[in-house]
Amino acid sequence: MKKIFVAGHNGMVGSAICRQLENTNSKVITASRDDLNLLDQNKVISFLSKHCFDEIYLAAAKVGGINANNKYPAEFIFENITIQNNIIHSAHITDVKKLLFLGSSCIYPKLSDQPIKEGYLLGGNLEHTNEPYAIAKIAGIKMCESYNRQYNRDYRSIMPTNLYGPNDNFHPENSHVIPGLITRIHNAKLQKDPSVVVWGSGKPMREFLHVDDMAAASIHVMDLDKDILDNHINPMLSHINIGSGEEYSINSVVTKIAEIIGYQGKIIWDRSKPDGTPRKLLDTSLINDLGWKPRLSFDEGIKLTYEWFKNNTKDLRC
Repeated sequence: MKKIFVAGHNGMVGSAICRQLENTNSKVITASRDDLNLLDQNKVISFLSKHCFDEIYLAAAKVGGINANNKYPAEFIFENITIQNNIIHSAHITDVKKLLFLGSSCIYPKLSDQPIKEGYLLGGNLEHTNEPYAIAKIAGIKMCESYNRQYNRDYRSIMPTNLYGPNDNFHPENSHVIPGLITRIHNAKLQKDPSVVVWGSGKPMREFLHVDDMAAASIHVMDLDKDILDNHINPMLSHINIGSGEEYSINSVVTKIAEIIGYQGKIIWDRSKPDGTPRKLLDTSLINDLGWKPRLSFDEGIKLTYEWFKNNTKDLRC
């Protein structure tokens, strides 16, 4: 039986990985913030030394949407780099055999050719609204690669597209696009508001993936035979894109969410707010060649997420 540490188990991705690991021959150990401060390297080393883990899923991170990234850039770069450094280095010190680092598609240049291939990394300027977070995630990829090259570790990296699903942050202002829209449109329906204001123009194109599909992809990549993986990746370009392969305009996403919630009011676009990257679709041919594809359609995923939201969140009105 494998002994596995899921860092960030209370978050959307970490909790989904934990749910799926329940069906495997493994013992999953987690630690809350009160039990383990991931910003303290000595405590992280002590924790890993105590448990002698076989594998680590590094899903712990400070995350947020455009508004949060704009307001807290220092926290986003400091906390994410510190968490990554502490866990990856401590895994090496305590001889953890395998680690999976979870990044983000925001690592790629703002004006990348589409769909975005893994090889486009570091090929241009980042989107300025989330540059600190993106730089932290790039550092995580390169840290895994560096420990693999220097110490012959097996530390892997995957870069998911925009994720959504159970245990997401549904704050109406500081969340990503889908949970933020669900909260605002749901509350507008409850309050019988005649309209909802949405940032930007609605024109940017985005790819989305339900977090349960992301968790399945994470376990799939972690369980791949190392020889098979090594035959598909370059030691200095080792990360793997994870996505649905489908993209939608923000306008169509808003329309879909309003339809599922049953809100018939007006959508007002605040064009004074930033759109972010105009288009972001990942090339997922590598992960598809490695034997994984998503299971849930976008409609199914949004419906499941809204049902979870209604059953598990308190009133989050602005």
